[in-house]
Amino acid sequence: MRGKSESQETMLTLRTPAQCVPPAHPLRPIKELADDALKALSRDFDAMYSKDGGRESVPPERLLKSTLLMALYSVRSERLFCEQLDYNFLFRWFLDMSAVERSFDHSTFSKNRDRLLEHAIVQKFFVAVVEQARAAELLSDEHFTVDGTLIEALASQKSFRPKQKKDDHEPPDDKGNPSVDFHGEKRTNDTHASTTDPEAKLMRKGKGKEAKLCFMGHALMENRHGLLVEMRVTEANGKAEREAALQMLDGTKPDKRVTLGADAGYDVKSFAAECRTRNVTPHIAPHRGGHSVLDARTTRHPGYEISQRVRKRVEEIFGWMKTVGNLRRSRYRGVARTEMAAVMTGTAYNLMRMSRLMATA
Repeated sequence: MRGKSESQETMLTLRTPAQCVPPAHPLRPIKELADDALKALSRDFDAMYSKDGGRESVPPERLLKSTLLMALYSVRSERLFCEQLDYNFLFRWFLDMSAVERSFDHSTFSKNRDRLLEHAIVQKFFVAVVEQARAAELLSDEHFTVDGTLIEALASQKSFRPKQKKDDHEPPDDKGNPSVDFHGEKRTNDTHASTTDPEAKLMRKGKGKEAKLCFMGHALMENRHGLLVEMRVTEANGKAEREAALQMLDGTKPDKRVTLGADAGYDVKSFAAECRTRNVTPHIAPHRGGHSVLDARTTRHPGYEISQRVRKRVEEIFGWMKTVGNLRRSRYRGVARTEMAAVMTGTAYNLMRMSRLMATA
């Protein structure tokens, strides 16, 4: 017998968002890990807000977990996320919201971003998740890999204008998308700057590639399970990768000799020497020509070959962050805000990996 759809809805519902999520849903262990890490930041959250009263804001835990969901489910904007929050019970359950609780406005993210930056909350959240992985014995404390990648800036090539040139005040032919002819013009970071995002720099990925306005992201990965232990974003230039790598090594403060895998971009004598002064053995890939700052005293050991094989996992991290986490192009202007987005996306990647590793342990 053919069924008929009932158009009249029931007056009451007895289902909660938690009941709509399957018991074996992969987001359940991620939520547990995220909630435990956020509990450790309770005092930091208290310091962010005034104690003299005023209107209650959206809990910072909810904002951080919202950003996790945006990375895990490839939500391209905060406006779209808040729209989905009105009807997505999975998102509501993850944020500890009831079925009838009113969703918050997308402008809440913008209003609280400076507060999160001032108190370095995102970085502290990342560190808390890394400490969870260390407590679960998922991290290696001896073998690491470092690498960098380009993150496109939220600025177009048309905004890259000469620094000293004065505006001619001529009306544009199209206010929304004016015509700009820069063919034959020599454009460098020394003479030009973006009017949209002055911190973005013009750089290309390699020979034969087009130059783009971008930032440079840096990742320090442990080699046991390929988890991130440090994530940074800096200005894009030829020395940024090596300088950031040394800064991240200083942050880890190894108390014993460790190894550091890296690609040929780090094959510089000064970088290898700086690593050794930090009790770090550099396992750097040689240039294509075969010349390298490392000799057989380092490359003859089996550990060097292992580091060269394992270091390619860091490309999987960058691939996930750019495709799933929507980090191929920044949604924000400036290094600080782009770094906050990158660290948050790296936190989401770690939580995803940790939940799977713990399930198989």
